[in-house]
Amino acid sequence: MATATFPEIFTEARTYPRFRAEPVSDELLRAVWDASRFGPTAMNSGPLRVAFVRSPDAKERLVACAAAGNVDKIKSAPVTAILAFDTDFHEKLPKLYPHAGAALERFRAQTVEERSGVAKSNAWLGAAYFIVAARGYGLDCGPMGGFDATKVDAAFFAGKTLRSFLLVNLGYGDPASLHPRNERLSFDEACELV
Repeated sequence: MATATFPEIFTEARTYPRFRAEPVSDELLRAVWDASRFGPTAMNSGPLRVAFVRSPDAKERLVACAAAGNVDKIKSAPVTAILAFDTDFHEKLPKLYPHAGAALERFRAQTVEERSGVAKSNAWLGAAYFIVAARGYGLDCGPMGGFDATKVDAAFFAGKTLRSFLLVNLGYGDPASLHPRNERLSFDEACELV
């Protein structure tokens, strides 16, 4: 598997709305996960979970949950990753953070809603690493909101403790689908030294 350079991951990478009809292998999806799981999270909690959607039936179920503007994007991508956070992430702490002790008991005493803030904020960290890992292995990405999370959860995570928060189309982007790159805020516009 090819690995990308720093510019290919960051300054040259683009968000693709359309993809070429090239498959993405199971091996490559596993490699993306295996790299992304090493991103930092609070207490090494790793609450991110991923469902890789690519079968025609699964794609149709996902399209039924998407905003109109995202339907063709999902259909174009060989894979759409549903990123979710696990509201019972803390039950993995004995493996991931064996010295959690009091934190584990505190999470167990909380409601699902109380735990969800921690789970979701750390899953967002995981999502960033997921995109970086995918780009690092040469995949183009199309992260997007614009879907009914309640419907996605019912269609893909029924009976599970997972809540979707982001979709990421994966594949090999079609350059013809890109618009000119938009501006980004400069250091002076977005940062301060104190």
